[in-house]
Amino acid sequence: MAADPYSLLGVARGASEKDIKSAYRKLAKELHPDRNTGNPNAAERFSEVTRAYDLLSDADKRARFDRGEIDIDGNPTYAGMGGGPGGGFGGAGGRGYEGFSGGEGIDLGDLFEGLFGGRSAGGNPGQSFGGGRARHQPRGANVQYRLNVSLPDAATRASQRITLSDGKTIDLKLPAGVEDGTQMRLAGKGEPGPGGAGDALVIIQIQPHPYFRQDGENIRLDLPISLDEAVHGGKVKVPTVEGAVMLTVAPGTSSGKTLRLKGKGMSRKDGSRGDQLVTLEIALPEGDTDLARRLEGWRDARDVRAKLGV
Repeated sequence: MAADPYSLLGVARGASEKDIKSAYRKLAKELHPDRNTGNPNAAERFSEVTRAYDLLSDADKRARFDRGEIDIDGNPTYAGMGGGPGGGFGGAGGRGYEGFSGGEGIDLGDLFEGLFGGRSAGGNPGQSFGGGRARHQPRGANVQYRLNVSLPDAATRASQRITLSDGKTIDLKLPAGVEDGTQMRLAGKGEPGPGGAGDALVIIQIQPHPYFRQDGENIRLDLPISLDEAVHGGKVKVPTVEGAVMLTVAPGTSSGKTLRLKGKGMSRKDGSRGDQLVTLEIALPEGDTDLARRLEGWRDARDVRAKLGV
């Protein structure tokens, strides 16, 4: 029996796009090969759930699978004959002969003739129901790749170069809304087969950054500022994924204040960008006797912990 993508992801057939993505992300993190070194079963399961997500995240492919027109790999199948969801005549959920209406290249007259008298017992499995050659040849196997992408490249959707198993290199444009675990399908870049080459499946892995942190569609950065900058304010240079920009610090700024740089965050699915959130941290000088001398005798009369109830 062909694998069922819903069962592989552990979701109901009517699951929403959000539920499907959530289920895949959970399984991908649990089964990722980098977290299961030496466990081939986990690697195989990772590949299976990735195939399932690839199909169900594509609305057109999902609809065709639900109608029994294709299997989990996207290969055409004769719906209603056991190849599609529900299997057999009628199938689950009262589907009846739905699979015979408008299938891919299926002649209804030939099909029924073959079913009810056009094929002898023990016929050649390589022939169609009407006695002709099978219409669909198997495609080559899909090939899976893992592509490490820096966080700045993911945010800006910078072009990525990847070397395929045949030695050829191609440049990939990252999709809008790319995130850790995103899968890209390169049609016809897999193993060759009698029905055509399979596909290349590229799984994106966003790498940790020394000082940027992803927070959903935003990027966070802790920015040290001097005591002088906090007291008097001024312009300070701030790194972003696209290079440094100038940021205005207001006089009397406290440590922990967060400022927002619009459109400097992660890529969204609609092509726009999230924001960069910059949290200011006052870095006091260590061992500065001159500063200690200047503050001698001065005390801050405020109760700075009043809101904590202590």
